[in-house]
Amino acid sequence: MVSLEFFKAEDFAGVNYILDETQLRFTASAEQALRNIQNRDDTDAFPVTIFEDDKPAGFFVLDFGQDKLELTKNKDAVLLRSLSVNPQMQGKGIGKKAMQKVDDFVKENFKNCTEIVLAVNQKNNSAYRIYLQTGYIDEGKTRIGRSGPQHLMYKKL
Repeated sequence: MVSLEFFKAEDFAGVNYILDETQLRFTASAEQALRNIQNRDDTDAFPVTIFEDDKPAGFFVLDFGQDKLELTKNKDAVLLRSLSVNPQMQGKGIGKKAMQKVDDFVKENFKNCTEIVLAVNQKNNSAYRIYLQTGYIDEGKTRIGRSGPQHLMYKKL
């Protein structure tokens, strides 16, 4: 069973998996994302561990910082970023199940949040399909990210 919990230091060994070059073009490793959070002046980013049967299986960040305003005008939105699943556990639907649980996790922990936004590289077809299947909307808006054009997607809560 897939579950989500705020990242704890003891989760690090389980989420410190190696992503291949292709995946690193599209997302940050957990280590990189945690370092980015540490280097910021604000405390608006919340790392989350994805568990599969009580074992760390993936990672993402819920970011309430100013970056979200590149994707939405909604100040009560959160930017979902740096999503990854351990390569040894990919292909089991863990990422999709995690995305199905994000809405309730956000509603439960961030009562004022009314929208989740994200950007996905246009070449990352598997992630794009998962986002569409889990209710994210693509209205055709794009931007250029570090690895090329990205779809801007959102889901109202």
